[in-house]
Amino acid sequence: MASTSQPLRGKRACTKIFWAVFPHACFILSLVIYAFLGALMFSHIEGNRKVNLSEEYRQFLQSLWYISRNLSDNMTENEEVFKDRIHELLNTAERDWFVNPKDIWTFFGSLFFCCTVFTTVGYGNTYPVTRAGKYLCMLYALFGIPLMFLVLTDMGDILATVLSKSYNEFRKLQSKILASKLCSGSVCNKGEEAKSRAQSKIVINEPLTIMEVLKSQPGVKRKPIKYRNAEIFEMLIARENANAKPARNKSIERWSSCPELARGKTMSRVMENFNNIGKQVEKLDVPIVLMVLVIFVYISCAAAILPNWETRLDFQEAFYFCFITLTTIGFGDTQLEHPKFFLFFSLYIIIGMEIVFIAFKLGQDRLISLYKKVISFCGEKKMPSKKVYPK
Repeated sequence: MASTSQPLRGKRACTKIFWAVFPHACFILSLVIYAFLGALMFSHIEGNRKVNLSEEYRQFLQSLWYISRNLSDNMTENEEVFKDRIHELLNTAERDWFVNPKDIWTFFGSLFFCCTVFTTVGYGNTYPVTRAGKYLCMLYALFGIPLMFLVLTDMGDILATVLSKSYNEFRKLQSKILASKLCSGSVCNKGEEAKSRAQSKIVINEPLTIMEVLKSQPGVKRKPIKYRNAEIFEMLIARENANAKPARNKSIERWSSCPELARGKTMSRVMENFNNIGKQVEKLDVPIVLMVLVIFVYISCAAAILPNWETRLDFQEAFYFCFITLTTIGFGDTQLEHPKFFLFFSLYIIIGMEIVFIAFKLGQDRLISLYKKVISFCGEKKMPSKKVYPK
């Protein structure tokens, strides 16, 4: 029996773990599949479009030819004028005139564009040009942004649980260390000896009967007979409940005889996991300074790694780029030369956005509590004082 029960227990444990992880894996897998489908769609639509030389492009080439022809041989005289005119002319140019769409809208480039869409970063260096691409981009963002926020909320629950448990364990360890410093060795030893003696007495002594308990309590003898009977009855019930054997769990018997009930309970737990999304973030209560420190360390780690393949960025520029990305501001002033490598950094972006989301939620809660305190304080000040009239 023991050999057959152990594999069943292991199988049940694996099943519980699978159904516990299933909702989180389902959200992440849905987002990954959504991103890959979007990359295939935009690379096909925007990458295969034909570049038509417009009238603006011809005027640009004509103006550039005119400036270069009228440039005098003495560069020192017309250098400033030449720079100004060239700068004005280049501001009117469009990137699509000089870049092949297939070089921009590769699969990895399109995947990078999809990540910037549903994360609401939107750098602005890659954007759809065709009318079909613009319409599909709006439709893609309409479904992708809620899916991204759902993943952020779900993963935020996991991070909130980890942060809460880590912070509570740290506080417990800190209190133990502080208690060990304040408590002297002799006092602690005496307390432990007294505690061990009390425990040994409890173990050695036999349980008293109800009559012995009543005889040892003089307050019961002084009470009237009806009150003494009521207390005796309550003590008998308490003793019966204490000595009673724990009832066998009927649900186990049902599961062993009917596995469908076990599956139904497992599915109800899965549904409960879906219903409890976002509850752990609401319960999180850690210092806001700790979250700011976590964000600073998290961005600093990426800022130290990113310049390895983005050679134009130093630590400060990479730190600024990561902060602008994780806060979904996305100015687009700092552009990446190798988005393929940064795609492997997409997991970093999602986790970082979750950390920033939790920090913003904590800051929001602190601001609301501060507003409540200010309003209650102002309300107490404006309340008219009660006048006491002489009797």
